[in-house]
Amino acid sequence: MSENNNGGLDFFSRYLTVWVAICIIVGVLIGQFISVIPEFLSNFEYANVSVPVAILIWLMIYPMMLKIDFSSIVEATKKPKGLIITSTTNWLIKPFTMYLIAAFFLKIVFQQLIPANLASDYLAGAVLLGAAPCTAMVFVWSHLTDGDPAYTLVQVAVNDLILLVAFTPIVAFLLGVSDVVVPYDTLFLSVVLFVVIPLLAGYLSRKYIIKNKGLDYFEDVFLKKFDNVTIIGLLLTLIIIFSFQGEVIINNPLHILLIAVPLIIQTFFIFTIAYGLAKAWKLPHNIAAPGAMIGASNFFELAVAVAISLFGLQSGAALATVVGVLVEVPLMLTLVKIANKTEHWFE
Repeated sequence: MSENNNGGLDFFSRYLTVWVAICIIVGVLIGQFISVIPEFLSNFEYANVSVPVAILIWLMIYPMMLKIDFSSIVEATKKPKGLIITSTTNWLIKPFTMYLIAAFFLKIVFQQLIPANLASDYLAGAVLLGAAPCTAMVFVWSHLTDGDPAYTLVQVAVNDLILLVAFTPIVAFLLGVSDVVVPYDTLFLSVVLFVVIPLLAGYLSRKYIIKNKGLDYFEDVFLKKFDNVTIIGLLLTLIIIFSFQGEVIINNPLHILLIAVPLIIQTFFIFTIAYGLAKAWKLPHNIAAPGAMIGASNFFELAVAVAISLFGLQSGAALATVVGVLVEVPLMLTLVKIANKTEHWFE
């Protein structure tokens, strides 16, 4: 991550984990004691997607889209190794290891602490998370690891295409249910909001500014205006998300800790596999790091929506997907630090 002249980004980056923890606590407290705020914000929701959250995520992603030289997207498609690793990890490994790890802990290790029926519900929620690799937030993790923005975009696009056809049969197979109802409006709206709109805005902005102000102005002046936007957008997003989940988290402290255990292990496991394969295949770090992040993180909006539609708002499955939201950002920031500290492993 680059530093700006006044040290702003460096300041945020150095203590980012602290800011994240504070924002999670603030969000939970707002949800518990000032519930009128999340109740008001819930009015601005469409297809299970919060419009205020969508706007903040858009602000996080837009600065990265500005950095894409769109002619390099074509070149990215000519480098299949990273795409192969991402697709293999996300769809041939992750859903099945999530099922095995979650089943082992929730039904065997914690069987004295979790009733059998709840363990099955929690397992279902874990499977939904495992079958929904991340879309939007990957751009943030890529930004924080100095990832190749054009290649990250291609990786996300390929992942979204596979998601359209693979999510339903994988969930149906692992859960043994035949009536999996995928909220395609949630899926398509998320892709439009988190990929298409910021991509188009980045392309038009880049083209207009370079044409009228020149490349030097664009790179040395305009881009620097957005140095802190991604981090601030992330922190505000956390406050809103956890204001919605505050009551659920406070009312289920022990089970949340137990559900988090397999989710944490799975996250590190998948990152290690993808990152290790990238190292073995001699991929550059700016492709390896974002590629490993896609599989390690989850498309929690989709997982939560499907859990609610299949099992109900108050179900254990829905709670498990909420735990996925709770642990994701701190875990991914940890993986960002690991990726940045191991950059020298790659050519």
